[in-house]
Amino acid sequence: MKPFLALVLSSFLTPALGCSALADTAEQPALIQSGEGVNLASFQWHKRPVVVFADSPEDPRFSEQMAYLESEQQALLDRDVVVLTDTNPSAASPLRKALRPRGFMLVLVGKDGGVKLRKPHPWTVRELSRSIDKFPDRLREVEDRREK
Repeated sequence: MKPFLALVLSSFLTPALGCSALADTAEQPALIQSGEGVNLASFQWHKRPVVVFADSPEDPRFSEQMAYLESEQQALLDRDVVVLTDTNPSAASPLRKALRPRGFMLVLVGKDGGVKLRKPHPWTVRELSRSIDKFPDRLREVEDRREK
């Protein structure tokens, strides 16, 4: 009788747990977004945009950078990072007008809206995380989480 009861209870609890897990993932915004028509000011004080520019989506540096970013998404989400991509130089997007890239470029923008880092070559998530973790506002965030 006990194994049957356990089977019945598990069949009721499993869908409920699965739905809550799906709801949690649905609430999180996409980490990687197209930068087309995006205004950096909309992220101010909420997110740290990492903007990846290239002249073409086939650029090997762009592919390498995206592979780095996709491989360790949780580390970026923990640091409130959103990744914006722009691979169309002829569109003259607001991001291109504001940040003026030449070919491939990785730009890290702080929550205050200021450019914190520009790199002409791909960076790993570890390198980005170490740079972000040195920001005064990131240090404050870590302290606030410890106190709670």
